[in-house]
Amino acid sequence: MTRGAGTPSLKVLICGGGIAGEALAYWLARGGHRVTVVERFPALRATGAQVDLRGQGIDAIRRMGLLDVVGSRRVDEAGVAMVDARGKARATIMANTSGRGRQTLTSEYEIMRGDLVRILHDATKEDVNHVFGVSVDRFEQDEKRVVAHFSDGTSDEFDLLVGADGQGSRLRRAILPPGAPDPYWRVGIHMAYWFVPRVATDTNIRDTYHAPGRMIMRRSHNPTETQVYFILREDSEESSAVHRESIERRKTFWADRFRDAGWQTERFLEGMETADDFYSQEVVQVRTDTWSKGRVVLVGDAAHCASPFSGMGVSGGLVGAYVLAGEISRHAHDLPEALANYDTTLRPFVDGIQATVKPHLLRLAMPRNKWAIDAFHSAAALACFLRIPDLVARHSKTDRGGDWQLPDYPDLDDA
Repeated sequence: MTRGAGTPSLKVLICGGGIAGEALAYWLARGGHRVTVVERFPALRATGAQVDLRGQGIDAIRRMGLLDVVGSRRVDEAGVAMVDARGKARATIMANTSGRGRQTLTSEYEIMRGDLVRILHDATKEDVNHVFGVSVDRFEQDEKRVVAHFSDGTSDEFDLLVGADGQGSRLRRAILPPGAPDPYWRVGIHMAYWFVPRVATDTNIRDTYHAPGRMIMRRSHNPTETQVYFILREDSEESSAVHRESIERRKTFWADRFRDAGWQTERFLEGMETADDFYSQEVVQVRTDTWSKGRVVLVGDAAHCASPFSGMGVSGGLVGAYVLAGEISRHAHDLPEALANYDTTLRPFVDGIQATVKPHLLRLAMPRNKWAIDAFHSAAALACFLRIPDLVARHSKTDRGGDWQLPDYPDLDDA
């Protein structure tokens, strides 16, 4: 695009080449800025499990002109079933494909994380400099510049440094003031996932199975692979610390916790032994009053991870990238004002999506005894028989992001 007279072209470094980082790179390049993305992995990190788009996240992708491309890579997931130990569905909630209301447990736009990262990368690679296998070790800044020192021993100066480095962001730790509260808001739940070979009984309905204090999900994203998710309700030092240990130690932990869970657990544990895509994490939200300091700013999960249970983690990253780029392009001559506006504009949306994660409801959905599981399934079955989930979805006026509207940034939208 052609920038307005006197509007500077900023030199921006984005640390992290995931969804939020690539989306921000797209918008900043579209706004005429010079963008470099550094990713510590040696290649594009186009891996990960299934993610979804909802509400304002769908609007953000539409404004990028990528909704049709995303739609062409959608995972065929028709709905979610709660199953018993024999695999019999007790209740099934189908996706809302009416184009009205809100998404159900399954979004109309389900996509593999790797596919979404590749789509965003393909949209930026001609206009953005990508550097793989490198990270930012440290930085210093003054009123006019920020100097980044990289893991390969080089350094460079930029107008702005962006931390798009995820839930465990190193840049966030660097800019939080001394004595700041722990940014992690914990809910006492942990998750692991991996892929196993698909079998004939794996359908396009996501199966959800409950054992006391545990949940197993199975969802199939292509003709040969099935995703397995183990979800554990446990509040202990061991469960929080295990995610930092070796893959072998983590696999042992999850096998010990789930070995007697029933249903298809034996099949899934056998697949876990040889899975090279195993991943585990504690389910947390990132809550902090500090999204920027001087010429360093956070975006996506680094700033405001909403947790997988919000259903808005990816959408939140896409929306945050659009708002940050919009405020930077609107106030490129005054970065303090741009970053302050980014905070005040986005904060109500973030507060809203984080508030959808309610610990008492998560505990209700993960009962700790068989009687409570049976009661939960019976209540879900009755609700589905009365078509309550479908009616609520179709007649809701807003999705999980509430009635907050994506701002308009003519400098970006008209580029």
